Amino acid sequence: MQVKPLGKPCHGGAPGDPWPSAMAVPIAVLDCDLLLYGRGHRTLDRFKLEDVTDEYLVSTYGFPRQFIYYLVDLLGATLSRPTQRSRAISPETQILAALGFYTSGSFQTRMGDAIGISQASMSRCVANVTEALVERASQFIHFPEDEATVQSLKDDFYGLAGMPGVLGVVDCTHVAIKAPNAEDLSYVNRKGLHSLNCLMVCDARGVLLSAETHWPGSLPDCTVLEQAALTSQFETELRKDGWLLGDSSFLLRTWLMTPLHIPETPAEYRYNMAHSATHNIIERTFRTIRSRFRCLDGSKGTLQYSPEKSSHIILACCVLHNISLEHGLDVWSSPATGHMEQPEEEYEQMESVDSEACRIRQELLLTHFS
Repeated sequence: MQVKPLGKPCHGGAPGDPWPSAMAVPIAVLDCDLLLYGRGHRTLDRFKLEDVTDEYLVSTYGFPRQFIYYLVDLLGATLSRPTQRSRAISPETQILAALGFYTSGSFQTRMGDAIGISQASMSRCVANVTEALVERASQFIHFPEDEATVQSLKDDFYGLAGMPGVLGVVDCTHVAIKAPNAEDLSYVNRKGLHSLNCLMVCDARGVLLSAETHWPGSLPDCTVLEQAALTSQFETELRKDGWLLGDSSFLLRTWLMTPLHIPETPAEYRYNMAHSATHNIIERTFRTIRSRFRCLDGSKGTLQYSPEKSSHIILACCVLHNISLEHGLDVWSSPATGHMEQPEEEYEQMESVDSEACRIRQELLLTHFS
């Protein structure tokens, strides 16, 4: 390796010789990568996707090779930004580190060793990849807009249990987090645990159409929905082409159909049965997300981050969930794992005072379930 002089010659060298012979060997073996990128650059890129099997990638990082290559293409430019401290770590390695955390729920030393990085680097990689995914949330999580796709959405729901006009099913789920501080009780849920209450909507395949992951765990589901961007979206757009389905933790609205508390007629029973069978898709979606992303299921403990960072990790997992379904990686059949805390709502037996909403539900009963 040719090394150009960096300054004046040291004492002890021959006249005209820019480097003394005693220094020739140490300087000649210096790694250029070390000079350019800092300690460990060669180690950080030692792990290569092509050197391992798909089975290994799925068992260790939760996803097959082609999916990981897709993420490298999607996030590579963002993860290579020179402003990031970990620029010496390749996008591929950063993504593997993040996937390892999302799917295992812990910063395992053996996982860092497998790709040649420390736990501190693992943590930085998770932060980088999480923010890159959050930046793209609106690209992958959104309601369809064109009429053909909306009609297809309603047809898929109707095929489940005969419930017409459904644009999505909505519910909340809690994700346990560490206590922000001793004084802040806003994240303490009904079970006395700190959590984020996440409001989500999915389609008939379990694809997320909306995900708000930042709500404090002390807020009941009905309050979360009342304050959510989702409500503003539906009420300002005045969507009259359909409605969401929500359970009894929500109030009946013109765009949100809930079950009847005390069904009495055969039509009301049929409506409730169809509602329940259709709404169940969101519970299956929650189980799927917990099964695939063990960092959310509570089996490894709470997310050890601030509420804001925890919210971003949940949203990043939601983005990955949608991308995985887009790539045909369906895990409906996967069993639920862990013990993610889900506070049970104490439903108040009350009906909406929205007369227009009551009229719409009654018309639905008469038209489709009588």
